[in-house]
Amino acid sequence: MATPLTASKLIAALRNEGLVVHEVRDWREHNRNAKGPWGPMNGVMVHHTATEGTDSSVDLCYDGRSDLPGPLCHGVIDKQGQVHLVGNGRANHAGLGDGDVLRAVINEDAELPPDDEADTDGNRHFYGFECINLGDGKDPWPEAQKLAIEKAAAAICRAHGWNEHSVIGHKEWQPGKVDPRGIAMDDLRGRIKKRLAKAAEGSPEPQQPEYEPFPGANFFRSGARSPVITAMGARLVAEDCGHYEVGPGPEWTEADRKSYAAWQRKLGFHGEDADGVPGKNSWERLRVPQS
Repeated sequence: MATPLTASKLIAALRNEGLVVHEVRDWREHNRNAKGPWGPMNGVMVHHTATEGTDSSVDLCYDGRSDLPGPLCHGVIDKQGQVHLVGNGRANHAGLGDGDVLRAVINEDAELPPDDEADTDGNRHFYGFECINLGDGKDPWPEAQKLAIEKAAAAICRAHGWNEHSVIGHKEWQPGKVDPRGIAMDDLRGRIKKRLAKAAEGSPEPQQPEYEPFPGANFFRSGARSPVITAMGARLVAEDCGHYEVGPGPEWTEADRKSYAAWQRKLGFHGEDADGVPGKNSWERLRVPQS
């Protein structure tokens, strides 16, 4: 039982365990705390996304679905073994599960009871990691991803002074769940136990920025040409905001402006705030890859 880690302490713990960590949009303030309590914390829960593709999976876990608002977890672990933080606070990942399982986690019992009831709010008590995998029993789990799951769970256990029995799968918590399918939780806990017996390995080498920094509103003017504009247009098309008959291309055009205005409206901007001229906030949320 513990006070939730602050955003800064969570990211520090993950990086100190040797993980590459990406901060997604406004993850530090993104939560469902208005819908219920957050904490005390008792453990870490592992899931699979039932999706493929890093960007789309991360966006889904950040935004949620029409029937289940995001964040849908705290971190997404991709196939390359990198962590994308999407929430800090209560998240819609665990749902109702078995109170007997929660008590076993609190006691760090070596054996878990059957999860045959759904009577306890898990969103309050567990950190959640969604791991990108189709969950069909065929999609492989790369070793880099399994290592990152081990490290992420160990990082939180280390930060709270927990042992490996504070880590469970969704399938061990909520009746009818199968995730993370293809991950044997006892084997994972064994790996976490060995990791916790050693000192944390420290932060990896700093990563180069992945996305184009905001070039300033004056960059986007009639006649301007740059590969950045092409990359921006590709991201707008991927977000279903593209209004291109041909392209996108490297020259800033009215089609780019209309497409970007659609992106601004998708983010909730209106009126003059959705004029199609990129601003810093909307640009950073578009995540234009470096050209």
